[in-house]
Amino acid sequence: MTSSATAQTLAIDGGTPVFENMVPFMSLGLTQADIAAANEVLESGMLRAASKCAALEERFAKATDAKHGMTCANGTCALQLAYGATIKAGDDVLVPAWTYIATASMIVAAGANPIFCDVHEDTYQIDIADAEKRITPKTTAISVTHLYGAPVDIDAVEALARKHNLKVIYDAAQAHLATYKGKGLGAFGDVVTYSFYATKNLGTGEGGMVTTNDDAIARTIGLLRSHGESGKYLHESIGFNYRMNDITGAIGLSKLDRLLDQTNRRRAVATRFHAIIDAIDGVDRPRIDDGLDPAWHLYTCRFDPEVLSGTRDEFCAALKAEGVPTAVHYPKPLTTQPAFKDIVTDHPPVSTMLCERVFCIPIHHDLSDEQADKIGEAIKKVAAARMK
Repeated sequence: MTSSATAQTLAIDGGTPVFENMVPFMSLGLTQADIAAANEVLESGMLRAASKCAALEERFAKATDAKHGMTCANGTCALQLAYGATIKAGDDVLVPAWTYIATASMIVAAGANPIFCDVHEDTYQIDIADAEKRITPKTTAISVTHLYGAPVDIDAVEALARKHNLKVIYDAAQAHLATYKGKGLGAFGDVVTYSFYATKNLGTGEGGMVTTNDDAIARTIGLLRSHGESGKYLHESIGFNYRMNDITGAIGLSKLDRLLDQTNRRRAVATRFHAIIDAIDGVDRPRIDDGLDPAWHLYTCRFDPEVLSGTRDEFCAALKAEGVPTAVHYPKPLTTQPAFKDIVTDHPPVSTMLCERVFCIPIHHDLSDEQADKIGEAIKKVAAARMK
């Protein structure tokens, strides 16, 4: 990147934009192989959960170093199944205040109490020191998000869990194929949940997965997923209908064939962004500790109001004018969501601050090196113009 960016007029102020056309924020859609896989199921007439779902369970569990994989209707159902097998009504469950609402709302749906914990400013992941301060006599579990596709500090999470005899649920909705110290995320915790929503790295439209290495938990989840049924019209317990279907399973299998290559491309783009953004004052990139290999569902930067003038939203508007779309994940911490107004006890300060500073830039497997470099050029251009 050249220093000439400092002298350029921003596109939002009438200058020439970095990109002539808006760079795509994500790369979605189906290939002909995906469509053919779905058509094969349609032509077979076997639309319910059958061989395709079973194959996806086996392959995805193996790819994430888990013993058991269980498909389900979506990522929120995956969380509900995970909680149904690990917590009970009245329990306190530690959960980050900075995550998507489903991680916490399904705790409430289980009749338990989410205890909102703060996160680290530079990794966006749960702050285990803050979490430990919030443990009560009723705390039985910790539910942690591998946010934006980057693994949390699993060693710290599991040390806390051992010390206080807590169940560990990992929400890996954004972290397909991420690894921690060389192991897939399915190797850790009591339960791991995934989402296959259309925008996820492995997107089937809707769909989800629960993995575990515990045979008893796997059996409980299997019962919960399908009306508590252990045999034809034999119902051991109350359950739900949270099954996936074979059309979705077939699409998932087809996309799984490409997922590792696509994930590695995201990793290459992220490495490129690291070097670019490290050289830009006023914009900070996510810190990734040694031993972590994220899936890079999102690449989330931070606007520094101590260095740059204006607001994060004004900065993002200027980037959009340069042809670089952004997104904010998330505009509110969970403690300010109206749904939790009756159970919130405080507003963790880092989570409260992040909602005004974070912004995500495009990252996906179809992003070229040239596009990545020009995204960096646009960020540098706007930062130089907004420098205090």
